[in-house]
Amino acid sequence: MAVRILIADDDAAIRRLLRRLIENHENWSVCGDAQDGKDAIGKAEALSPDVIVLDLAMPEMNGFQAARAITRAHPDVPILLLTVQQLSKELTREAQHAGFRGAVSKSTGSEVVRAIESLLTHQNFFQPVSSDVFV
Repeated sequence: MAVRILIADDDAAIRRLLRRLIENHENWSVCGDAQDGKDAIGKAEALSPDVIVLDLAMPEMNGFQAARAITRAHPDVPILLLTVQQLSKELTREAQHAGFRGAVSKSTGSEVVRAIESLLTHQNFFQPVSSDVFV
């Protein structure tokens, strides 16, 4: 059975790019996409994804707010943070506190696949900042 992944990003071009990256992976499919945090919460409930890729900066409700709500309702669903910001130690701590199990920068889209693979094996994946590694 295919791994079902929900994509949430306010940029339609990013959603299309993520869809291509994800669906090129054997046994993965995009079960839906959301354009903001509130939409992501509703689709997480309706679609029961195995993994959620969630942008940080979205209208209506940002990624941290949406992740907290999703994690409360579905604590076993791993959520990956996707952001244009550099992943500092502080941002990583905030992401973990919000319920994210991984984080990658949009500038390294290829890391999305590695991150999802890690989350599916119950490992955290926080993209390192320079020589720092986060667990």
